[in-house]
Amino acid sequence: MFEFITHFLEKSGYLGVFALMALENIFPPIPSEMIMPFAGFVVARKELNLVGVLLAGSAGSVVGALPWYYAARVYGCARLKRLAERHGRWLTVSPDEIDTSLASFKKHGRKTVLFGRLVPAVRTLISIPAGLGKMPLGQFLLYSGIGSLAWAGLLTAAGFLLETNYTDVAKYVDPVSKVVLGAMLAWYLYRVISWRAPAASSSPAKKPETL
Repeated sequence: MFEFITHFLEKSGYLGVFALMALENIFPPIPSEMIMPFAGFVVARKELNLVGVLLAGSAGSVVGALPWYYAARVYGCARLKRLAERHGRWLTVSPDEIDTSLASFKKHGRKTVLFGRLVPAVRTLISIPAGLGKMPLGQFLLYSGIGSLAWAGLLTAAGFLLETNYTDVAKYVDPVSKVVLGAMLAWYLYRVISWRAPAASSSPAKKPETL
């Protein structure tokens, strides 16, 4: 895994960093905790420029957050919750979790987006309450961009500083990266298998809108 990602970044350059970070935010095939440190390795080996990597990683992260932001903004809370009721098993999100995230956003506002971009797992989900809360696009891009740049900077710096121990680090990073991916897959499968549909309301429900 270590050699694969570093080789991919060397060949694809800034576009590869951008694409991986965008995909990581839409549906994380490879977490940013692996992408940006590896990009830092490549920078330290003078294959890529540090500023270019940071800009590409941050831009990819912000662009990847937009589909969830727009989906939440267009669908609205009620329709998104109905979508979670119908397809929550595969989305691994429940209507209650949507309510919780929206309540947190309303309480903390823009700080939620800024600091949420610095928290693994929350980084992607924070786009949903921002969209539901009708946060202006300009503000969302600004705060998401600042948080994404800070996160990308921390991870890239870690990879850059460890480059002098490249050989030793590679021995540990490769098996650890495989464990991380395996753990993410196991978590998703557990959520799918253990999913329980929300209890139906005892009160008469209005006929739902067509999604």
